Amino acid sequence: MDVRLAIGALFSILGAFLASFGIASDKALYERSLGVNINLEWGLVMLGFGLIMAILGRDRSRADVEPRTAAKDGSAGEREKTLRPGKQA
Repeated sequence: MDVRLAIGALFSILGAFLASFGIASDKALYERSLGVNINLEWGLVMLGFGLIMAILGRDRSRADVEPRTAAKDGSAGEREKTLRPGKQA
């Protein structure tokens, strides 16, 4: 499992909670911060970041094989397909 999936899930869940709190909270709570609903704004930022990380992690985990182009002696060899670590043939 790619670490970006776990990070994406964590940020998405926490961002959704924070944004929902910002939507449901009383407007009087934000009078001291000049009316800026910081919970809603940063909740949406965290949610967006989490979704981007999850998408990137999902795309990377879907690739089962990686092409190798260089031979062991440093010369340009044939294209080989090798399995990534942890993948079975």
